[in-house]
Amino acid sequence: MSQQTVKSPCVENCCLNDDDVCLGCFRTLEEILSWSSMSLSQKRTTLNLCQQRKQQKQHAKKDFNSR
Repeated sequence: MSQQTVKSPCVENCCLNDDDVCLGCFRTLEEILSWSSMSLSQKRTTLNLCQQRKQQKQHAKKDFNSR
């Protein structure tokens, strides 16, 4: 991957939750729709947000399972 491009995080497992966040890539619907027009900086920020959402989901699942 070139430094001039950022690969889409899409894993082709699209399913939105009640908050309009994809359960496959953890992007919001707005982020998915605007991905192609985002700047490199915006894409990197979006990827960071996706990672945070993924980690939050994993922590919530661990907390639920430890009850």
